[in-house]
Amino acid sequence: MKFCNARTRALDPYTPGEQPRIENLVKLNTNENPYPPSPRAIEAMRAAVGEGLRLYPDPESVELRRAVAKRHNVSLEQVFVGNGSDEVLAFAVAALADPGLGMRFFDITYSFYPVYAQLMGIPAHVIALNDDLTVPIEKCFGNDSMLLFPNPNAPTSLALPLEAVRLMVESNPDHAVVVDEAYVEFGAQSAVELVNGYENLLVIRTLSKSHALAGLRVGYAVGSAGIIEGLNRVKNSFNSYPLDRIAQAGATAALLDEDYLLECSGRIQKTRAKALRDLRALGFDCPEALGNFLFARHPQKGGRELFAALRAQGVLVRRFDKPRIGEYLRISIGTDEQMQRLIEALQRALGEG
Repeated sequence: MKFCNARTRALDPYTPGEQPRIENLVKLNTNENPYPPSPRAIEAMRAAVGEGLRLYPDPESVELRRAVAKRHNVSLEQVFVGNGSDEVLAFAVAALADPGLGMRFFDITYSFYPVYAQLMGIPAHVIALNDDLTVPIEKCFGNDSMLLFPNPNAPTSLALPLEAVRLMVESNPDHAVVVDEAYVEFGAQSAVELVNGYENLLVIRTLSKSHALAGLRVGYAVGSAGIIEGLNRVKNSFNSYPLDRIAQAGATAALLDEDYLLECSGRIQKTRAKALRDLRALGFDCPEALGNFLFARHPQKGGRELFAALRAQGVLVRRFDKPRIGEYLRISIGTDEQMQRLIEALQRALGEG
């Protein structure tokens, strides 16, 4: 770190979920989709592997953006794509947040947001969630800086209805409102339909969760042409070729295979509903969830103790050692078999098995 500048030395970087190599592991810690990608996406990626890889990919990702535009009924100029939604979010913060005014986000939220603020020298204005982890809508009406939030929220899995999002967008007419919809395909209402009516709204999506393409790293944003132009300026000042040929081909095919998306999302939602019932039967406090994960705590067993007990049994979940949520476990939705192993491991940890 000797030659790093003061800002770099002061950074508290984002910590990704563990990726351990444990035999017969039930991996429920990174919100990955338990099912494979669309066969059409795999076929398209295989076809893209060949002599053409010696050439640079399309820097504008036109075919992929056309697929996004078709799906959401917007123009090509309203679509931006990037190397995973994390990169798209970073570009959005760089393009839209005013360093003199700062940016707003929740105290319990995706933990990359404060990292972006710190990295880019943007003051953070933190909005505390209610005691029940719901969003205090009225505290988001300030109209004094960019507002950024996930819907459904991470790590709570609680979602705002579309009308609440509309109110937040309308009440901040002078600043961008960025809605991170990484988990919206699992049952929440999307704000994409509001984009044509509000030039300050940007909606960001990822193909990592819903389309089972976490290993491909593709994200996109839909917004007004003016906001998208700003994102492109940042992108072209950083990396003008963010998506390779294989990623563009696979993502395009995945987006066009909507039937497969609906099938897998439906299976995950069904499994989630059963897991929620099972956790509550074990005494867990677990709010209604609309992401592909649950957020649960037990009144008699601490989060750290339960996390360790599960890991010892080969079941990996996520725990955040942070204020207000240290007793909670974030549990990704796996297959029915994986969730059954989770419940059995919890029964043993609670002395009920």
